Amino acid sequence: MSDGARRGTMFRRWFSHPLTRGLDIDSPGTTALRRQIVLEKSFLHKIYCEWYETIVEGLPAEPGSVLELGAGAGFLADFIPALITSDLFPCPNVRAVLDGAALPFAKGSLRAIVMTDVLHHLSQPRRFFREASRCVRPGGALVMIEPWVSAWSRWVYQQLHPEPFLPESPEWEFPSKGPLSGANGALPWILFARDRRQFELEFPEWRIQEIHPGMPFCYLLSGGISLRSFLPGWAFKPIRKLELGLEPWIGYWAMFATLRLVRLEAPAKTDSNA
Repeated sequence: MSDGARRGTMFRRWFSHPLTRGLDIDSPGTTALRRQIVLEKSFLHKIYCEWYETIVEGLPAEPGSVLELGAGAGFLADFIPALITSDLFPCPNVRAVLDGAALPFAKGSLRAIVMTDVLHHLSQPRRFFREASRCVRPGGALVMIEPWVSAWSRWVYQQLHPEPFLPESPEWEFPSKGPLSGANGALPWILFARDRRQFELEFPEWRIQEIHPGMPFCYLLSGGISLRSFLPGWAFKPIRKLELGLEPWIGYWAMFATLRLVRLEAPAKTDSNA
């Protein structure tokens, strides 16, 4: 183990949240406890509220069904009426148990698919995007909050975060160890920044409409869902104001990004005999 990895393990051991310490990350019970943590930690709760408001702003205006993947630990249903909450296993606040690589919805039946910190856990992203292309109607959207790659985030995720963060991975796919233990935190950046041209060639029906990097400090100071909070809830607004003042340099500092993709009409077929 490297010195950096050893320091990260010690940091997580010292500051781990007592509710989830030593629990199996892939257990439905752990997901239920994480939801309790998100609701009870004031600083973290404010972060999720901001993220959810951003997701709502990114939804198409037309009516229709919205699917949330990986909803077990969240409360986005408080912001989107009739949201189809889903996860890989049964959870108290989840309406559907399903796999993002095999969605049980008819062609063009969804207005949008949304997710928070989920895409980087999908071990076969091509299968998910093919399913999303089938289920989301033209004019619909994918709206996501995901980890992002920057000079700052590389250090934070690789030294302090337990999940794999591999910006240099040549492949989009990765081994599926479990619903949450299998991951590459750099996957969203790989798909939509490093390999953007390849993504656009493979999925021309999707337009990458928005990539908004941000939030370099708030989530870290909140302790997330696995560590204790380092600040009380009242500190969120001043810290967030400080973060927003870093916008001109956010490419260096960002830890997350808001991502919005819009579903286009199917590409026109060319006449091979022309």
